Amino acid sequence: MKKDLKEKTLLVLKPDAVKRGLVGDIVQRVEKMGFSIVAGKIMVPSEDLGIKHYPDTDDWKKNVGARTIEDCEKYGIDLMENMGTEDPIEIGNLVKKWNVDYLCSGPVFAFVLEGYNAVERLRSLVGSTVPTKAAPGTIRGDFSLDSAILANMNGRAISNLVHASGTVEEAEYEINLWFKPEELVKY
Repeated sequence: MKKDLKEKTLLVLKPDAVKRGLVGDIVQRVEKMGFSIVAGKIMVPSEDLGIKHYPDTDDWKKNVGARTIEDCEKYGIDLMENMGTEDPIEIGNLVKKWNVDYLCSGPVFAFVLEGYNAVERLRSLVGSTVPTKAAPGTIRGDFSLDSAILANMNGRAISNLVHASGTVEEAEYEINLWFKPEELVKY
């Protein structure tokens, strides 16, 4: 039996994308890649949605914390002075709070895309989570203005324009979190 490689994935245009008027540009890029938009809405996410959206595992927190520690070392920033702790999990908790606060700070445009290898292709289109590492030609590489170290030094989330599900499993979880089944259309 042949496997159908058609997948659904979630793309959220964060408050910085909406405020900067980039919704049309980003949607156009998504459509040009051949994705079908099967659901969409503009909304201000609740804090509860924001908390559930970001992972709450020690692995996620440890990875985020470790990257933050590396950035502080790379740029000669005093970790204790900047973050108040050297514990990667505590740093991850702080970054999660910043992410939730930012996601809920204004209107977002969330939509579900469908297409072949949708998760992998969309991640490729949006580029690295850290805008300074995003390649030219990607959404973040072309439109983002922020960096991880600047965000950390200012005690806030990285303004990186979009969220795209990282795995098929993550996409399924996130789509069910953001949308009711009856909000998705088939065509």
